[in-house]
Order: sequence, then C-alpha cells, then structure tokens
Amino acid sequence: MPPEAAEDRHEALAQRLHDAMTSVTAVPPLVAEHPDLDVDDAYRIQQGLVRRILDADGGRVVGYKLGLTSAPMQQMLGVDQPDYAPVLSSMVYADGHDIDLSRYIAPKVEAEIALVLEEPLTGPGVTPMQAWRAVGGAVAAIEMVDSRIADWKIGLVDTISDLASSGATVLGTRVVTLDGWEPRLTGMVVARNGATVDTGAGAAALGDPVAAVAWLANTLAPYGVTLEAGWFVMTGALHRAFDVVPGDVVRADFDRLGTVTARFASASG
Repeated sequence: MPPEAAEDRHEALAQRLHDAMTSVTAVPPLVAEHPDLDVDDAYRIQQGLVRRILDADGGRVVGYKLGLTSAPMQQMLGVDQPDYAPVLSSMVYADGHDIDLSRYIAPKVEAEIALVLEEPLTGPGVTPMQAWRAVGGAVAAIEMVDSRIADWKIGLVDTISDLASSGATVLGTRVVTLDGWEPRLTGMVVARNGATVDTGAGAAALGDPVAAVAWLANTLAPYGVTLEAGWFVMTGALHRAFDVVPGDVVRADFDRLGTVTARFASASG
C-alpha cells in the first residue's frame, strides 16, 4: 500500500475508534475489515487516537501502560507478546475516586504496580539496572481496561490500536522507594466488595516490573519516544482481569505499597 494511502487508513481507523469511545458504542475488530494490518500499523493508529483524545479532552501524557505482560492475560486474549500505550492525564484518578461506568463499554479491572521515574530513560540498550536507577519509587495501582472492540474480540493489532484497551487508572497515595526490596517479589490480593477475587505477585509483569520498564524504553526507541522523568509506568496486570458493575468497590492490598481503592458508579449514582 502506498504511504499516503496507509496514512489515510490509519487516520480513518483512529477516527473510528475515537467515535466509538465518545459514543460508548463498540465497533467490529479492525482486522476483520483490514486483515493485512500489522503491529506497526496498529501503533500508527494508536498515535492518531491519542491526538484525537488530547484535542477533545485536553490534558497531556503522564506516563505509559504496559498490557498483556502476564501469562494469564495473554492466555485470556490469545496473544503472545505485551503491548503498550501512553497514559493520559484525563484518564487518571485519585485513590477512592468514583468512576462513572456509563462512560465505558465493557470495563474490567486489574491491579498493578506503577513505577515512577525520577530520571528519563531513552532506548535502545536500556538495561534493567539502568531502569532500576531511573525509578524513584513504586505505587499501588488499579487499572480499569475497556475495549472499543465489540465483545473483547481482540487480537494484538486491535488492542494496540485501541490505546492498549485503556480506560482509567487509579493511583495509590504512597510512593515507596525501591531501597531494600524487589517489586518482582511483592505479593498482592485484590477484592471486590470485600470478597477476594484473585492474588498475584510482581513477577507476573514480564518476570520483573523494573525489567518491564527497560523493555518499554527499548521498544519505544524506534518511535523516538523517551520515558520522561516524572512519568509513571503501569507495569501490567498481576492477575486475570475481572468485570465490574455500578456499585462495585475494588481494593488491592500490596506488600510494602499499601492499598488502593476504586469505586464504580453510574451517572445516576
């Protein structure tokens, strides 16, 4: 496909996903209509979607999210590698905030470790040790993922295009330095309405959340993206995502990091 035609297709599909997001109406998988789309196409579509969200909602990039880093999530969605997307300020909420589920299509929740960067990281060639030195601390986090692709019938290309299925991010209040402990050994219990749903450990995130940050910096290098100081990286789900409905309260308890809580409501309360 000529470069101009490919760019036009990327922009048209980014607009389709943005329309789906704003109308809260799912669309069929992109690859059903365009089976020749590859991962590079998907990231170009994602970039177009990000531009549209920032133009419509304002805000800025405040970090990145890694998705599909754990074996359970890869098995759940039938993919064999991680994906990523920028985290936008309009999608970030404080601990305990009420999230209006009427704005989302098919929300699911996952608990994660977020790592806050104290120094920038630019690939290629970033090592886990360099990533460790760049990280200022870790934060307990909950991510609510959502899919603008109908019925979560997504492969890697569809979820990448769709902002790595981003919905909302809830961050805990404590930033804990990495001195004297390793995030990969951190245990976590997540509960919905007081009942335990699942458990996990930091090692679910590509074996080590810090190594996951290095992987991200190196993977972003061909696109000219630096992970900036002050940004945070959502390092990936530590368990299988689960559905939430209005009225649910989800709490994740982490070793060392403490707790983070997300509350889910409808527009009517």
